[in-house]
Amino acid sequence: MKITAIEIKPGNILDHQNRLWVVLKRELIQPGKGGAFAQVEMRDIRTGNKTNERFRTQETVERVRMDEKEYQFLFAEGDTLTFMDQESYEQITVDRSKVGDPADFLRDGMVVTIQTYEGEAMAVTLPQTVTMLLTEADPVVKGQTASSSYKPAVLENGRKILVPPFIEAGTRIVVDTAEGTYVERAKD
Repeated sequence: MKITAIEIKPGNILDHQNRLWVVLKRELIQPGKGGAFAQVEMRDIRTGNKTNERFRTQETVERVRMDEKEYQFLFAEGDTLTFMDQESYEQITVDRSKVGDPADFLRDGMVVTIQTYEGEAMAVTLPQTVTMLLTEADPVVKGQTASSSYKPAVLENGRKILVPPFIEAGTRIVVDTAEGTYVERAKD
């Protein structure tokens, strides 16, 4: 399906130079002189190589139609992640590199969306946010203001994150899975 450069969004799969690319970032740039263009950061799905491309705003690119289906995360074994189709109970294994950094937030039983192309898993999308427990947090430094400063903390999965000074160890917080950043204190 042909789309213009303005319609490109992060997560889209593009067929560019006879290879499949997943869009990581897209920025529209309007220089003072000349025409506007889209600066697109992409990663090759099969090799993992990254590239930056510029497309004129009216230029068209081929967007690949992917099959999407929900799967339940079962377990991780080394760099291989195993998921189960919730309808047919069929299991599928995906290389951890196709998930990227958000793989740290996978939990047993979590429902994710897997995009496949010609029967091969291409991308795994986690829920936007997850609730996690803080296991460690630095003490509050006197004189810090809550609005401008953050302190380091460690989540239950061992991942380091920055949190506001009022958050203490043992607190459950909501974390953005795509960015790996603090969103808010959990309401449960």
